[in-house]
Amino acid sequence: MAIARHGDGIGGEFAALASQVHPVFMLPPLAASWFGAVLAPSLLPQVAFVHMLAMFFAVYTAHVKDGYVDFYLRSEDDDHPLTLAGCRLGLALSTTGFALCTGWLWLTVGTGAAIVTLPTWFIAYLHAPQLDTNPLGATLGYPLGIALAIVGGFYAQTTAISTPLLAFAAVFLVLLSGIKVIDDAKDYDYDRSIDKRTVAVVLGHERARRSAHLLIALALVGVFAGASLGLFPPSTALAAVAFAVVALATRRFEPRRATELLMRGSYLFLALLFLAVLFRPLS
Repeated sequence: MAIARHGDGIGGEFAALASQVHPVFMLPPLAASWFGAVLAPSLLPQVAFVHMLAMFFAVYTAHVKDGYVDFYLRSEDDDHPLTLAGCRLGLALSTTGFALCTGWLWLTVGTGAAIVTLPTWFIAYLHAPQLDTNPLGATLGYPLGIALAIVGGFYAQTTAISTPLLAFAAVFLVLLSGIKVIDDAKDYDYDRSIDKRTVAVVLGHERARRSAHLLIALALVGVFAGASLGLFPPSTALAAVAFAVVALATRRFEPRRATELLMRGSYLFLALLFLAVLFRPLS
């Protein structure tokens, strides 16, 4: 069974499977899982690691399925490193890994931990071509996965839900939805040609960009509100300021360049929130 379309031997097949690990979009869900864990009063590292591993397998599922759909079904991509059999193998491996991690959480933590983890796989698997053809599904899939990673990381530690947890999850849902609107705009012409109704296709470039910046601003205001109301550590406001600088700098950039910088800005945003929660330096 050939796995790689290019390259020979075990090395070529492994490289083809590894090509579906896209760090720019893979790192935030893994970090979000740990962020949820450190929101808990105490940390169980083994539980946090297994939940993070479940998020890895969920996102890997999304990447393989998206690549399969874009190359083999939509002819959107010019090339793809995996054969059809390789795509099926990648999906089988990632789904098995996710199932094992979720099962471990079920047996070790409880049924609730499995329940809050399981939706991330369905979002990943169904993103293309089921969810990404309408504005809501195309925009919310990845941000909702991040929000669920935060909630799941916390719940796996505590078997509980808290108001600050939900507030943090909501901030990331809104912020990343704004970034996703800008990201989708870079494929405007192709998406329009296949009736893929992203926000950019429905609203047009300018209105979509204004909507995206409104969502980003709303998320940052949410951080300031959370810090002032005592839901978040006061120093989380610094994360909002840092991301605001990045967002303002990208206002006139074309969608691809803006997305690259905003995604990297989201790493800084999450890192500063992580430190604020972990050390509470201004509390």
